[in-house]
Amino acid sequence: MAVKRTWWRGSTDLTWLVALGAALWGTDALLRAPLAGALPAASIVFWEHLIIVVVLVPWLPRAWRAFAAMPPRARAAMAVIGAGSSALATVLFTEALVLGDPITPLVLQKIQPLVAALGAAWLLGERLRRGYWLYAVPALVGAWLLAFADPLDVGVQAVVAALLAAGAAVLWAAGTVLGRFVGRDGTSPWDITVLRFAIGLPASLVVLLVSGGPIAVTAGQLPPLVALALVPGLLGLALYYPGLRRTPAARATLAELAFPVTATVLGVTLLGGSLTATQVAGLVVVAVSVTALGLRERSRRPVVAAGPPSADAVRARR
Repeated sequence: MAVKRTWWRGSTDLTWLVALGAALWGTDALLRAPLAGALPAASIVFWEHLIIVVVLVPWLPRAWRAFAAMPPRARAAMAVIGAGSSALATVLFTEALVLGDPITPLVLQKIQPLVAALGAAWLLGERLRRGYWLYAVPALVGAWLLAFADPLDVGVQAVVAALLAAGAAVLWAAGTVLGRFVGRDGTSPWDITVLRFAIGLPASLVVLLVSGGPIAVTAGQLPPLVALALVPGLLGLALYYPGLRRTPAARATLAELAFPVTATVLGVTLLGGSLTATQVAGLVVVAVSVTALGLRERSRRPVVAAGPPSADAVRARR
């Protein structure tokens, strides 16, 4: 009997798919910024999760069976992804946009590649060869240039906003590493996506109740909330997790820099923003670095060597 093959399994490297999912996240600002001016961050994030979970109801039973079958460490990792990387991180980032300047949160999330690379080496056994930093350092420098109109005149105006954004960056980096950790034990990318939002929904409700924000929204706020939930939210992750399954976390987190590139392009073309010469240079450097990394990883000697499969995954294949 022929074995059914999922479309993403035909490629040994899916860095490009991670980058495509991250690029969809870049459309987030088109919808989140207007909503953030009318609703508290916790309310926006709760409705994002609620809308997505309603859409995913048909897949919830299978996802929960997959969760029950996971080893304890994978279940704990999935709980952190849902409550931390999905619910809490998004609340922190949205709140940082409200409290601080619009640049600082984007800049501080550039610590994600460093946090994720260290976490992947520790938890997943990924080996970073010397050549990795030939791509990582230019990508981080380019992201810095892209974020600031004047990269030599940087001032953090709100300490609270900076801490919120840094917290979101760490939680998102942890989600990259832990998503790879859960996926290598055989859990399907779609089940991970469903569980992320299913676990994130009660977590976001707790955050909303603690913060005292309103649960109700107006009829006019529902359409942008639905678009925010389904495009950068659900669709972005539906592409991201299949790519992450075949992409070492240290490599994937650089591909995720497609997010600020997309956000910047949309900001200039649709939101009336403008770029200085150094920001244009940063945009080019990030795009070239991420593209070159993806091409290099298709060679016989990639710069990120995936760690050994887990014992649970080995047993599952027998």
